[in-house]
Amino acid sequence: QVGGFAWENCGDRTDPVVLQSLSVAPDPISIPGSLRVSAAVSISKTMASPLKVLLVVEKALGDLWIQLPCIDQMGSCTYNDVCTILDNLIPPGTTCPEPLLTYGIPCHCPFKAGSYSLPDSDFILPDVELPSWMTNGNYRVRAVVSNGGEELACVKLAFSLQS
Repeated sequence: QVGGFAWENCGDRTDPVVLQSLSVAPDPISIPGSLRVSAAVSISKTMASPLKVLLVVEKALGDLWIQLPCIDQMGSCTYNDVCTILDNLIPPGTTCPEPLLTYGIPCHCPFKAGSYSLPDSDFILPDVELPSWMTNGNYRVRAVVSNGGEELACVKLAFSLQS
């Protein structure tokens, strides 16, 4: 059984996007609550629209891992263009929200090649109505980012959730 937060790159070494570091506290993550995140990523080539993201979300049930379905855009979903989603959340022409703005981290496509890092930063997790299947427990997520069939990044996360 996976206890606690962990991550790893799951793509091959030639993937243009590599997660260098990622830390999340507290562990387990509480909703609602405060979340402290730090991360560093390197991008070796510009990433442009459409950026497809495939998420596989699994929850531990005893010794079994059960894949969660995609319901209301949560769970094991495919997002065909994250760039459009970002544009809907943060309209083009508006500044990126903090702390992205302070640390020069882009929030719109295209994402230019370079190294980006986010020092310890606090985020408030609101008391959102989670689907009934997103209950307390251990989860693992595999995220694959691609463009036109070319894999750009692959990251696996494991974490515990408590409400």
